[in-house]
Amino acid sequence: MYTVHIERSAERELDRLPDDRFAQISARIQALATDPRPPGCRKIVGSHADWRIRVGAYRIVYEIDDRAGEVRITRARLRPHAYR
Repeated sequence: MYTVHIERSAERELDRLPDDRFAQISARIQALATDPRPPGCRKIVGSHADWRIRVGAYRIVYEIDDRAGEVRITRARLRPHAYR
């Protein structure tokens, strides 16, 4: 079981989401606690620890620290803005 931490900037992005999208993304974030590498996740090329999962047009970008048992959510944005 992993501990999920949401960075403050990602928290602000989540607060701005429509309610239906927030519910979908929130469920996917909570699921990362049991499986930080779910089917469909991808390692971000050129990054040491960043991964991403898709939720419709949104991307959740996160880091996995296996030694500490932590998942840190860094971004939750629409695809065109997720990798900046």
